[in-house]
Amino acid sequence: MYFDPPQQYGDHIIMNLWLRLLRCLVAALFGRPLDPGQGVSRLTFRVWPHDLDPSLHMNNGRYLTLMDLGRLDVLARSGLLRAAWKHGWTPIASGIQIRYRRELRLWQTFRIETRLVGWQTHLVVMEQRFVIETGPYAGQTAAIALFKGGLYDRAERRFIDVNRLMIEANVKAESPNLTPDVVAFLTADDAMRQVFGRGTQGVASG
Repeated sequence: MYFDPPQQYGDHIIMNLWLRLLRCLVAALFGRPLDPGQGVSRLTFRVWPHDLDPSLHMNNGRYLTLMDLGRLDVLARSGLLRAAWKHGWTPIASGIQIRYRRELRLWQTFRIETRLVGWQTHLVVMEQRFVIETGPYAGQTAAIALFKGGLYDRAERRFIDVNRLMIEANVKAESPNLTPDVVAFLTADDAMRQVFGRGTQGVASG
């Protein structure tokens, strides 16, 4: 069955998403600096009615939307967001894999932990974990995702070298050894890229 929400209801949802974005952006710009090579971003949210699907738990797609905010926090607090604005670079998502483990119910609070787990020449891999903060499953992981992406220069039609990004963030670091789950994710992502062709590198991301 197809459900087309009233325009007023849809506008309410969009406004709430924008409020979350603005809150996270302001907090990040005035928050403590974050070392993108070692630091962990932690953002706390609550499940609101507009986050629910017909099963009365948080919509699967909402996880991906909120993951954007976790990556935005890393970009802003590391100084890379200012560099992106300065040079006209665009955050691009190349691939995402997510595993759902426990549902998030109405009014529950949870946090998103975002950290870099490795990088290649032009792309980084981030782990993003949804941790339950209230209820009988407090402390347990509701979902865990791996993200692959980078900053893209549309004028030069290429991703920016990660070494340059580290210089922009005043960080000297080498990629940690990739864990088996990250290697499996990158292998699967490369296989899909071969099937569908190179084409567009990815989609705009937070």
